[in-house]
Amino acid sequence: MAETEGKIFVVDDDASVRDALSVIFEMEGYGVRVFADGDQFLTALKTEKPACVLLDVHMPGKSGLDILRSIDVGTFPAPVFIISGQGDIPMAVSAIKAGATDFIEKPFDADTVVTRVREAIASYGRHANGSSPSLSFPGAEHLTPRERDVLQEITGGASNKEAGRRLGISPRTIEVHRARIMEKLGARNAADLVRIVLTAHTGDHG
Repeated sequence: MAETEGKIFVVDDDASVRDALSVIFEMEGYGVRVFADGDQFLTALKTEKPACVLLDVHMPGKSGLDILRSIDVGTFPAPVFIISGQGDIPMAVSAIKAGATDFIEKPFDADTVVTRVREAIASYGRHANGSSPSLSFPGAEHLTPRERDVLQEITGGASNKEAGRRLGISPRTIEVHRARIMEKLGARNAADLVRIVLTAHTGDHG
């Protein structure tokens, strides 16, 4: 199988996790680079552009959240997944608020990880090619690209599960994004969100 453009970067201090993810993605034709700590990863970013990053929350030295905050996620060219244990869900939610695309819970299912990473890479590719429709309404400039995607799904009538499947992220992550979008736009509920978006498109000032 031809190597997919760009490599999957795996940042985890646990060698068994690095090995497992390497095998999973290499079997799917992806190139993989592994890093045992955040500093190695940040150094590599100066000269390389990953297709996707899988970043562990708990590491000696810089944590996954520290690393996430040190890269400008708003302009980062690839999706960033946080790897977390089941007890780290609040921390994973914090990571999404800091700009992570989604989180992957340990222990992970190989097919699920590959599917979500592939869909996230495809979603970012659409943005890079400018094929994602633009949203224009008051406050739109405050939303991240991922929040715009989620908003488009919500206002199109998709459930959290449907939106998650289309965007390659979990329904729980859709909920986090939905709460952030409502907070940023001052919407009280989903109906409010739809009205904010549709009013801009119809020119209705009511």
